[in-house]
Amino acid sequence: MNRRTFLGAVLGVAATRVSAQPAPQVSPTPAERDWSGQNPVRYPDPDIIALDSRFRRYIIGNTAIRRLHTGTLWAEGPAWNGVGRYLVWSDIPNNIQLRFIEDDGRVSVFRNPSGHSNGNTFDFEGRQLSCEHGGRRVARYEANGTVTVIADKFQGKRLNSPNDVVVHPDGGIWFTDPIYGIRGNYEGNKADSEIKPGVYRFDTKSGELALITDEVAGPNGLCFSPDYKRLYVADTGTGREIRAYDVEGRTVRNGRRHAQLTIPGATGTPAAADGMRCDTDGNIWAGARPGVQVIAPDGVTIGMIRLPENCANVCFGGAKRNRLFMTASQSLYAVYVDAQGAGVA
Repeated sequence: MNRRTFLGAVLGVAATRVSAQPAPQVSPTPAERDWSGQNPVRYPDPDIIALDSRFRRYIIGNTAIRRLHTGTLWAEGPAWNGVGRYLVWSDIPNNIQLRFIEDDGRVSVFRNPSGHSNGNTFDFEGRQLSCEHGGRRVARYEANGTVTVIADKFQGKRLNSPNDVVVHPDGGIWFTDPIYGIRGNYEGNKADSEIKPGVYRFDTKSGELALITDEVAGPNGLCFSPDYKRLYVADTGTGREIRAYDVEGRTVRNGRRHAQLTIPGATGTPAAADGMRCDTDGNIWAGARPGVQVIAPDGVTIGMIRLPENCANVCFGGAKRNRLFMTASQSLYAVYVDAQGAGVA
C-alpha cells in the first residue's frame, strides 16, 4: 500500500467514525508554518479541514498548500489556460496581470498595463476575457493580439467597474458590475456611478447587452453550476450572501439566498464570499475568510482551507483540473484536491 493509499484509508476510516458527529470545533487561525517551503509541513496538511464528513472525499492526504508567488498588492481573478498550461491573474493596484507557468513554476508579468483588470476567464475558443476597472469595461483579447470591447455602456450610460466574468456554452458572456473599482484611485479611477450595480449578459451572436438582475447590492464573484442550470452570485454589499438563480435561456428566475457564510470557529462572525467556482459535483469553492470555504449544493459549508492572507478568488487548473489556485492579497497559493473544476476557467 503506497503512502497516498494509506493516508486515504486513514481519512476514510475517520470519515466513517465522525459521519454522525457534529461539526468539529476548529480555529480560523492557520497553523504555524514556513511558507517558503524550506521546512515542509507534515502530512496531512493541518489547514485543509473537513467541517462535514462530505468534504473528506476531496482531501488528498499527502499533499500540501503551497505559496507559489508573493509580492502583489491585491491579487484577483485567476484563470487557467489549458493549452498554454499557465495561470493568469490580476494585481489590480499595480495595474498588471501576472502569469504562472506550470512546467517550471516561473512567474512573469503577462500584461502591463492591464486596465486595472480584476476578474479573468477564457472562453470556449481559448480567448481571454478581462474585467477592467480602468476602462469600466469587459475586454476580449483576440488571437491576433487585438482587443475587442465586449461591453462598456448600458443604455448609453457607462458601466461602473466590471468585476468578474464567466461564459456559457451558448456563447453568452455573463459578468458582474459593482462600484468597487470607481470608489477610489487605488484599484481604478475614482468616478461617479451612472447606473445601479448589476449582473449582465452579453450575447455574442446578436451583440445585445441585457441586464439580468440589479437586486444584488454588491455583485461580486459569479459562477455556473456544472449543468449551467443555476447561476450563483456573491453579494459583498449589504446582503453578504451567495444568491442562486435558475437559468432559463438568456435570463434567470427564482432568486434566493443559497448560503450565508460565517467564519468557522469564530462564533458566528460573518464572512462574505468574493470569487468562486464550482466543481463537477456542484460544490462551490469560494474565497472567504479564513481562506477558502467549500459549500455543498444544499448551501452547507462542508470544508475550508485556511490561509494566512485574505483570499479573493479561486479557480481550478492543471492538466486534470484538480489543482485549486487561490489569489490571496499579496500571494498566489495552490493545492491539489480530489475534485475537478467545472466549466472552462
